[in-house]
Amino acid sequence: MAHSLHRSRATRGAGGVQSNPVGFGAELRRRRTEAGLSLGKLATLICFSKGHLSKIERGVKMPSHDLAQLCDSALNAGGELGRLISAPESGAEKAPLPEVDVGTPWTLRMQAGGESDFVAFDPASLKGGAGPTAIVSWSLAPPLLESAETNAALPYFRQVFDEFRRLGQLFGPAVVAQPCIAVTSALRGMAHQARPAHRGTVLRLASRFAEYTGWMAQEAGSDAASLWWTEQAVQLAADGGDDELAAYALVRRAELALYTGDSTATVQLARLAGQQARSARIRGLAAQREAQGQALAGDREACRRALDRGAELTSGAAAPDDTDPVLGSIHLPDLTAFVAGWCLHDLGSPAEAVTLLGDGLDAIPAESRRARARYGARLALALAHVGEIEQACTIAELVAAHVALIDSATIRADLLRLTRALNRWPKNPTVRRTLPQLAIGLRTHRIGPGTPG
Repeated sequence: MAHSLHRSRATRGAGGVQSNPVGFGAELRRRRTEAGLSLGKLATLICFSKGHLSKIERGVKMPSHDLAQLCDSALNAGGELGRLISAPESGAEKAPLPEVDVGTPWTLRMQAGGESDFVAFDPASLKGGAGPTAIVSWSLAPPLLESAETNAALPYFRQVFDEFRRLGQLFGPAVVAQPCIAVTSALRGMAHQARPAHRGTVLRLASRFAEYTGWMAQEAGSDAASLWWTEQAVQLAADGGDDELAAYALVRRAELALYTGDSTATVQLARLAGQQARSARIRGLAAQREAQGQALAGDREACRRALDRGAELTSGAAAPDDTDPVLGSIHLPDLTAFVAGWCLHDLGSPAEAVTLLGDGLDAIPAESRRARARYGARLALALAHVGEIEQACTIAELVAAHVALIDSATIRADLLRLTRALNRWPKNPTVRRTLPQLAIGLRTHRIGPGTPG
């Protein structure tokens, strides 16, 4: 890699770090004094106020995860400071994800006003007792298609998938997930009636729609639904003769763990994905996810090794043959640099992150709102942590406007961290203009109480 990562053997356990912050201030003061740094000098290095750091050292204020990582890096503490505080804000414990039953029947209810909800239910619950009264029942059975007719239909569905991906860059899950679910169901029914020679092709395409629906579920803030849909995709792909999606599903599960702050699960799942995957692309994506988990744990050397491995694998991956849609992100021009920048920021090196991310935002097309918002949120966060407030606010306003349209729970997690970072400059007029816009972007939508499974 062009950048350097300092060595560290620090790791965190599942779910982040210890929850007791007692002793952080005293340990920070001891390490700062041994390093020969004044309180003001350390404050300048990490772009926090001297008064704020003084309150941290005296135990008056609680340290944030970002502050601990910045101090850890500045004082070469090897992750020791980070282990004294609670996990990052995104690492709040969540309820265990439900067991997955890929044989569960589906219903899709779409209301006249555009509202919809997807429900998976236990067939046993339909036996006995009075069920809901049906006002109207409408059943459509797909016709038995000849091979030539199946061949003629599939290119249209393939184009629809590409269009849905583009639509997902412009709008949120409420717009994209509904038709994606409907097409998944249509292809699944079509596969049952297709000739054996073409059934596998239909099922593999259905699996890609199901996997993208799982991504939309994660963006909507429902990890349980994301897991359920991803497992549906794995089963559909396996039935179609493709077991590589099972390895990619582990990369997706590692991503879910990453966003909950569980560094151990992120690394373990990513490594398992790399072991199972056959293609260089999936192994490369797994290595990049492992690097992010190692960064979350504060292990710089392990992060660097994973980044290098991911860069080598992705650069050497064979070009897709366009038979099946490509798995993973396709809208970031330089995914390797983005992941490296993400890692460096989480390791407490925001200046290096800014150097890596640099002008990359301008390379992302304007119509790729979701990709621009994800990239911009990380760049703005790094800029805020090096004190480049005007630039951070400019990008933050762009991100907030995009998030209001694309409705991304994962990007909102970064916006929340960015809001807290900018709040350190409450009197700055640009910050005072930007924070209300971030508040609009941070608005949340209720997730229904039912989860599939």
